Amino acid sequence: MTLSATLPDDLAAILQGLEESDRQARSLIAELDEERFNWRPDERSWSVAQCLDHLNVGNRIYLESMRSALEAAQTKGSSRRGPIQQRALERWFVRTLEPPPRRRLPAPRKIVPALRKSRAEVGEEWTRNQTQLRDLLYRAAPLDLNQTRFVNPFLRFLRFSVGTGFLVIDAHERRHLLQARKVVARMIR
Repeated sequence: MTLSATLPDDLAAILQGLEESDRQARSLIAELDEERFNWRPDERSWSVAQCLDHLNVGNRIYLESMRSALEAAQTKGSSRRGPIQQRALERWFVRTLEPPPRRRLPAPRKIVPALRKSRAEVGEEWTRNQTQLRDLLYRAAPLDLNQTRFVNPFLRFLRFSVGTGFLVIDAHERRHLLQARKVVARMIR
C-alpha cells in the first residue's frame, strides 16, 4: 500500500503530481553540472536553476499562507465535506498555469529567481519545500479544503480555497519543469 492510498482520491492525484515533479527536479539537479544548471539560452530566458529557484520561493510563500489558513480551520473544528471543488475564477487561474503555457506570464516580483544558484542550494531548498508540502497535504486531508480559504500571497485581492492552492502549486511545478526541460533540450542543439 502506498502512502497516497490513505488520501482521498483528489488529494492522492495531487500527491502523485507532486511526486512526479519531485522526481523530475531531482533528476535535473543530479544530471547537470553547475555550469549547465545555470546556463541560460538568452538574456530573457531562465536557466534550470532559475526555474527551480522560482518554484522554491513561490512554494514557500504559498505554503506559509495555506498553513495559516489550515491551522485556523483546524482550530475551528473544520472537517472534510467532499472533494475539491473550484469556483470559476479558481479553475481559470489553475488552467492558466497548466503546461504548455498558452501565454507568457511575468513572475511576481516576490518570486523572480536569483540570477545564479548552486545545485546544492537549490536541491536542499527543493527537498525542504517538497517535504513540507507533502506534510501539509496529509495534515489538510481531514479538513474542508473548499471552505478553508487563504489570501493569495501574490494577488492580495484574491482569496482561494486551500484545495485550489494545492492545485495551483501542482500546475505551477509542471509548468516550470517543462520550461526547465526545454532549456536542457536547447543545450543539446
